[in-house]
Amino acid sequence: MSQTLAGPAEFELEAKRSRFLARAAPTDSPDAALAWLQSVSDPQATHNCWAYRIGAEYRSSDDGEPGGSAGRPILAAIEGQGLDQVVVVVTRWYGGTNLGVGGLIRAYGGAAAECLRTAPRRELVPWCEAELACGFELANAVHGLLAEFGGQKLDESFATSGLRLRVRLPDYTIDSLAGRLRDISRGTASLQRIETPAP
Repeated sequence: MSQTLAGPAEFELEAKRSRFLARAAPTDSPDAALAWLQSVSDPQATHNCWAYRIGAEYRSSDDGEPGGSAGRPILAAIEGQGLDQVVVVVTRWYGGTNLGVGGLIRAYGGAAAECLRTAPRRELVPWCEAELACGFELANAVHGLLAEFGGQKLDESFATSGLRLRVRLPDYTIDSLAGRLRDISRGTASLQRIETPAP
């Protein structure tokens, strides 16, 4: 299972009097990543270089630094840490001494990598949706099982045959929950995965 950050993180380093501040955050969409970048970038700084990876989507920017010296090393740091759904910005305040392309790659990539290395992480859990049907007499037991398996009720309706729930739950729990439902209902309750179209 892949990982993302549990929350925002930052790390600062200095190289030849230039200050590099790396900030990272979890994100779930390119729009959210760009909005976060806009909120934390310092317009008074010399450069705000960044990268994000969200599944198969990724983007990076050198923000005026020599091509390939900032955005790509930041992206490489995200990939090197095996993270997904992450955005990183490294802000530089110029200290008066040129670092050269190699120095920039080391500073930007190093600040990003250290920021991500020390950041708290969490597992990225894939979720699924399902429809659950059971008799009214099982309502309390079913709600208890949902909580036990980390499920969330999205919708609830009633029919003459009983209760129908639309639920969201961690993908890896659906088979176990279906088995427990069969056991407590003697096979009368059902849990059917709702196939969502690929984006």
